[in-house]
Amino acid sequence: MANRSGRVKALIQKNISDILTREIHNAHIGLPSVNEVVVNDDYSVAKVYVSFLGTKYPHQSLLELNKCKGFVRTSLAKKMDIFKVPELIFIYDEQFDKAAKLDAALEREAKNLADAKKK
Repeated sequence: MANRSGRVKALIQKNISDILTREIHNAHIGLPSVNEVVVNDDYSVAKVYVSFLGTKYPHQSLLELNKCKGFVRTSLAKKMDIFKVPELIFIYDEQFDKAAKLDAALEREAKNLADAKKK
């Protein structure tokens, strides 16, 4: 039982990802991706960091996902063999947005340097 916390987090992440992609049929959510799960010490609360592919308004998708929170938790309870299923808190993960902005800035800078060398 050395890494029980890590195993529980991985199991929660896998199961929630399966539930979101296979069991929830809401067009407003888009394609959710579970990036990380953080569980507190007593496993009563799980923060689920998600991003959405194919949506222009990810915060609207997050609101729609929060409306389905009870269904996701119930389905998670059926799939997991733990005493208490944690309360789920869905959080929008902005890492991919930040990375895309950084990539765009680096590409612009590389283009500016290439143009400067040509002159």
